[in-house]
Amino acid sequence: MPLDEVDIAITNYVNSVTARAQKEMTMSTKPKFVIFAHNATYDKLHQVATLGMTAAAMGKDVIIVLLFWTIKKLAEGKIDQIDFPPEYAESAEEVARLLKEKKVPKISEMFQDAKHVGTLRLIACSAGLEYMGVDASAVEKNVDEVMGLPAILSLTAEAETKLFI
Repeated sequence: MPLDEVDIAITNYVNSVTARAQKEMTMSTKPKFVIFAHNATYDKLHQVATLGMTAAAMGKDVIIVLLFWTIKKLAEGKIDQIDFPPEYAESAEEVARLLKEKKVPKISEMFQDAKHVGTLRLIACSAGLEYMGVDASAVEKNVDEVMGLPAILSLTAEAETKLFI
C-alpha cells in the first residue's frame, strides 16, 4: 500500500474513533441510568423495562446491560414469556391473568416504547454470550450493541444511577 493510502486510512480511522468518542460525550451530558439485568423471570424483567422506560421518559440516558439469563432468554425468543420464580407458583396463574386483562405491554414493547420517548440502549455482555452458550447472531438483532465488560464498565462509570436486577 502506498504511503499516501496508509496516511488516508490512518486519518479515516482516527476520525471515526474521534466521532464515536464525541457521540459518547454528547450522550453523557444527560444523566445516565444503568440497569444490569441478570435475572430473567417476568417479574424482574418487568421491573427492568418499566424502570428503563420511566427513566427514558424523564430524560435520562438509559443503558440496560443484559447478563447471563436475560441473554439466554432473549436468544431463545422468550423475552416476553410470563414466568415467575417457583416461590410464587401459587399465585402465578392469577397474576398472569391480571397482566393480560389489564393489557400490560410485553417486555419487548416496553423496550421499544422507551426508545420512542427517550434514549434507551440495550447492550449484551459478550462474556455472557459465551458463558451461556449463545451465538451472538441470536441476540444482535435485538440489542443495540454487544460489548465486553471493560467497555461496559467504562461506559457506565459516571452513571447517576446503577441498579442490579
